[in-house]
Parts: sequence; structure tokens; C-alpha cells
Amino acid sequence: MSEQGKGSASASAAAPAPGSDTYKGWLFKWTNYLKGYQRRWFVLSNGLLSYYRTQAEMAHTCRGTINLATAHIDTEDACNIVLSSGGRTYHLKASTEVERQRWVTALELAKAKAIRMMNDQSDDSGDEEPTSQSDRSEIQGTLKILVSKLDDLSTCNDLIAKHGAALQRSLSELEGLKVPVEGGEKIKAVNERATLFRITSNAMINACRDFLDLAETHSRRWQRALQYEREQRTHLEETIEQLAKQHNSLERAWREAPTLVSTTPSAPTTNKEGSERLRKEEASDEDEDTEYFDAMEDSPAFITVTATENTQHRRSQSNLSGASGGQPHDWNQDDHMSPNFNDVLGKELQPRRQRRTHVPDKPNYSLNLWSIMKNCIGKELSKIPMPVNFNEPLSMLQRLTEDLEYHELLDKAARCESSLEQMCLVAAFSVSSYSTTVHRTAKPFNPLLGETYELDRLEDFGYRSLCEQVSHHPPAAAHHVISQRGWTLWQEITIASKFRGKYLSIMPLGAIHLHFHSSGNHYVWRKVTSTVHNIIVGKLWIDQSGDIEIVNHRTKETCQLKFSPYSYFSRDVPRKVTGVVADSGGQAHYILSGTWDDKIESAKIIQSSRGGSGSEGKQKTVYQTLSPKLLWKKYPLPENAENMYYFSTLALTLNEPEEGVGMTDSRLRPDQKLMEEGRWDEANSEKQRLEEKQRAVRRRREAEASDALDDGREYEGYQPLWFHQRRDSVTGETNFVYKGGYWEAKERQDWSMCPDIF
Repeated sequence: MSEQGKGSASASAAAPAPGSDTYKGWLFKWTNYLKGYQRRWFVLSNGLLSYYRTQAEMAHTCRGTINLATAHIDTEDACNIVLSSGGRTYHLKASTEVERQRWVTALELAKAKAIRMMNDQSDDSGDEEPTSQSDRSEIQGTLKILVSKLDDLSTCNDLIAKHGAALQRSLSELEGLKVPVEGGEKIKAVNERATLFRITSNAMINACRDFLDLAETHSRRWQRALQYEREQRTHLEETIEQLAKQHNSLERAWREAPTLVSTTPSAPTTNKEGSERLRKEEASDEDEDTEYFDAMEDSPAFITVTATENTQHRRSQSNLSGASGGQPHDWNQDDHMSPNFNDVLGKELQPRRQRRTHVPDKPNYSLNLWSIMKNCIGKELSKIPMPVNFNEPLSMLQRLTEDLEYHELLDKAARCESSLEQMCLVAAFSVSSYSTTVHRTAKPFNPLLGETYELDRLEDFGYRSLCEQVSHHPPAAAHHVISQRGWTLWQEITIASKFRGKYLSIMPLGAIHLHFHSSGNHYVWRKVTSTVHNIIVGKLWIDQSGDIEIVNHRTKETCQLKFSPYSYFSRDVPRKVTGVVADSGGQAHYILSGTWDDKIESAKIIQSSRGGSGSEGKQKTVYQTLSPKLLWKKYPLPENAENMYYFSTLALTLNEPEEGVGMTDSRLRPDQKLMEEGRWDEANSEKQRLEEKQRAVRRRREAEASDALDDGREYEGYQPLWFHQRRDSVTGETNFVYKGGYWEAKERQDWSMCPDIF
């Protein structure tokens, strides 16, 4: 964001109460280049920073929230604050440097506290027991104690009134006796003090009586409200359980009568009437305020017009020969190219080893999902104790490695002489990683802390890949790929996920880095949100939505990609992706279009102009382009894929036994291997054993840390084996990067340093 676009605005923050965990106040938030900074009311509470247009909106509409536990806090100048978490960034401005420092201090303290609370949470929410009955007994017991104490207070009040009146009478009698003048004056002073005491006691008695009446009134009101909420929750659970049972009955009836339906559905069906409302109202938790466009605001708001074919014009306008080692026809592929054209683009070497082409068919086990999920609403997916019935026989580390399915796009990009052409291929690669998810509704295994996964395809495709689970809470994996064909890729991904009852949101947090050796081009981008719909009732289906900004930090060229969420009323093709590739000055050069589950095309822009207003009143840009050219197309799924978890050709080989891998490799994980073989009961028992073993190790580390604290010693804590934390010079974020040593250890076959996690 350029300084030129930022306006100078100011606001003041409200000072918090001493010892308070909440910080509130006005700040100015950067919205877009048209509106600049806008005044917003910010609230910092429980490790979350939320903002509203006005204070009144706090009761009903939150415009956005950032979790400070995973946020990066930075300061641009004397009054500016930059908060980034995942793909979301807030640019804020305070009125003075003092106000800015107050906010930064509050944010840092809240972040530290949020991280401590996150680390203190248990491994598994399965340890939590339903406490509705015990809660009810505890509430009733507390109310009885409160009533008893109030009765005691009333008795004390009566006694104070009684004894005060007696004292008053005694003093009056003393005044009537014949005593010396000095004694009479003292008795008179005592009588005055007793009168003040009686007045104060009466005031206290009245206040206590008012408190008692108020407490009794509100206690009855709270009990009625609590009882109503309990009845509503019970009714809701019974209703959804009935729906789940009806859904299971319909599934059984469908399986028993297979002749009545098509045996080979081409795509997963969706309940349009029921899902239409869901997609409109609950497809995403993102703020739908138009002021969120920190990126290029009209990136999807354009119209493309294909120019007339002119050979001479094309030669002069499209300098694309560098895309494939000086062979123009490799970039300008014919539109009717076969689906397997990717095999020709970058695979000069044929595999020397025959890889497996199938895994055992998935058993047909029936399980009531609602009985497991009803107590998990609103919790992290990584903390839900799930049986393997909902898994696929791959770990999250292996799913992360699947991003390399279309690695030949990067091989080809490494040979590009033009950085803009290279950007097009990098954008196609970033979209291709989602093509394997369209049918993959099963959950991958959560990796154990210290678990690794290697994919050594050096002889076949020229690259080596290594993943390691570097953190358990929050779950985070580090990934590093080095290719002999001119590129290196690394990423650290933290999965934030929430079960919302009807759908599941999966938000990958962290940046993906791609470096090309010859040119020095360094690309950075982040993943979009995945949403699994119809969790309880209906056919599961997955959608990808959000924006990706790819930045070449050497040339400052950018690509804005938009993943359009599915809408029943939209006339666009489902799973649509559009994008614009622009140079450092913001001038657009290529248009990208396609779908994230099939293909991506690029078209070179030869002219652009401002068109008429769109449906939202915004002026759209009209781009005149050459004919689109195919950049990437999805490989067809293997035969019988529907019975093999919809695995792609690469996914079928990921859990294949491999000689010489590390002791912590996912291929050696016993519960995952048993599941792949169809022995699910044994896999569930083994999964529980591994999770309990991991919890025992964590408890031992906590005890060691406590002992070290008592002795005044430093305790280093858990450190990953193959990755270490470093501050990235490009993004400024601290993340885990490969420190080396794994492939050398594999060559020596020395795994003595590996922990025993299986």
C-alpha cells in the first residue's frame, strides 16, 4: 500500500480500567484508495481485536475480527499500526504517538496472553465431559447458599435494629439521672453518636432489604431465562437428530435400490433449495462491508473482448517465446489440446520406478455423524476426537505435499524470460492445488508432533520435498521443496478451522514462498478459505472462496486472483476463478480465467478502456485481448477413484511403502496404515493409543518446564528436528524454514536423532 494513498487522519483510544483485559477506542482504518482512512470503533477483548462503524453497532454488527494469537504486529511510522493474520491485514492510524504506543502495548499484552491460553488448552476436547446435570446441581446449590446467607443478613439487620433501640433507651435513662455536669455532657455526646449509629444502621438495613428484593426478583427472571434456553437447546438437538436419522434412512434406502438411480453420477448433487439460503447467509464469516478491498478493488470487475486474429499484430504484441525455452508454440498451445498435455510440458525424464495405481476400496461403514458432532459446535477441528470413519488414509503433511501435483508448471516457469509470463504460470500453479479437493470431503489425519513426510522424486521429476509437524497447538506444518530444474518452494501452514453446525470452515494461515534460482524472482501468496457444506444433512460438497494476491517481490509485479463462492442465482460457471496480472505500475498485461477444478487460461491484453457502470454502480474496465491460451488443465481421475477416496494419481502413491525413510515418516504411522488396509476397528484403537502417548509426552514436558521454573533454570521447550524459526526478510514474519540435514541423514541411514512418536 503506497503512502500516497493514505490520508492523514487521527483518533483517540479510550484508556482501559486498571487491571482490565478490555481496551476500547477510536482509530482510523485504511479501507481503499477511494475512501482512504475511515473512523472506526475498535474493541480489544479476550485476545480478539474487533471493529465497528459506531459504538452502537457493538450490539448487533461486528465488521471484522483478528485473532491476536496468530497475528503479526508491526509499526510503520509514529502513528501507524499494521496487523496481519493469515490473509487479512489491518492498517490503522492513531492520533498521536502516545496513543499509538498505548494500543501497541495493549495488543502485545493481549497477544502474549492469547498464546499462553492457547498453549494451556488440552490436546483433545474428548476429555471434556457433558456437565449439564452437574451444572444444574451446582447452580441450585449456589442459589440455596445465597438464600441462606441473605436470611442470615436479614436476621443480623433485625438484631442491629433491636439492640440499637435498647441502647437508645438506656442512654435516655442515663440522661434523666442526676449526675455532675461533666458527666452529663459526656452522656449527651454518647447519645448523639448512638443516634448517628442508629441512622446509619437503618440506612444499611434498608439497602440490604432492597438488595434482597432485587436479587430475588432477578434470580427468578434468570432461572426462567436459563430454563427457556435449555428447553430450546434440547428441542434443537432433538430436531437435528431426527433429521440425521431420516438422512441415514434415506441413504440406506438408496443403497438397497440402486437400480432406481444413475450408477455413475458425473458430479456431486446439491440440495439447491436448502443450500441456496445457506450459501447466501453463511458461506463465509468474512465481513461483507465493501471497505475490505485492501487489494485492487475492481479486479473481478472487468469485461474481456477478444481481438480480431491478426498474425502480424500478434507477433508484435505477444513476446512469449521465453515461456518454454525459446519455443513459442509451447506457450501458445492449441485450444483443443488433449487433457494430458501436461505430461509433455515438463517431464523430460520418465519415472524409473513403477508406482502403485490403486489402494484397497473404502469399506462401507455406517456411522451417525450427529452423535459425534453435536457437542463439538464452535470448536477447533483439530480438537474434535474423530474416529477414522471420517478420515482418508493420508495425513495433513501428505495433503500439503499434493500441492506439487502440477510441479511441471513451475519447471516451465523457471525457463521463462519474461517475469509477467512467469507470473501467469505461478498463478496457474497456485490454483491447481485446489483441483484435488473437489471430491475429497474426508478429513486427513492430524499429524503427531514431530511427524515428517518426505517425497523424493529427484530421479523422476527433479525435486525433493520434506514436511514436518512443527507445532501441535496451534497445529502447524512446515514444508520445503528444492528442485534441480531451477526453483525452491517453502511454506508454513497453520490450519484454523471451525465447525458451525451446518458447514465447516477451513482457513489456512501462513505464506507460500517460491524462488526461481536464475532470475531471483521471489513470489509470495496465501491460500483461500475452504468450506465443507451439508455437514449434518445432505450431500457433502466443498467450495473455495476468497482472494489471492501473488506478489513478485523483486519486480513488484502482482496478480490478483478471485475465487467466486457458489451462488444458486449466479449465471457464472461454478468454481469460477478470474485474475489480472499487472506490472509494478499497476498496468494490466494478462487476464486469467477458468475454474479451480478444471483449467486456467490466460489472454494477453492489447488495449484497455473504461466501460459503463456495472450492477453495483462501479465502472468496469473493458480489456481487449488476444485469444486465450491454456495454461493448466486437470488430470483425469484414475479408474475406480470413487471407491478409493477420490485420490488422484499422485495421491495413490503418497502412502506407498518406501525404503530408507525417517522413523517419523507418515508412511510408518500404524493407525493410518491399518485404515488404508480396511481394518478400521483396529485403526481406531491404534489412533487412541497414539494420541494418549502424545498427551503423556506433553504432560512430561510441562512437568519439566515447571521444575525448571522452580529451579530458576531456562527451559527451551520443544524444538523441531529439521526446521527452525527465522524472520523472513521479505514479509517480515517469523516462520519455520528448513535448516538442512535430513537428506544427509537419509544417505547415512542415521535416524538416531528422531523421536519415538509411533
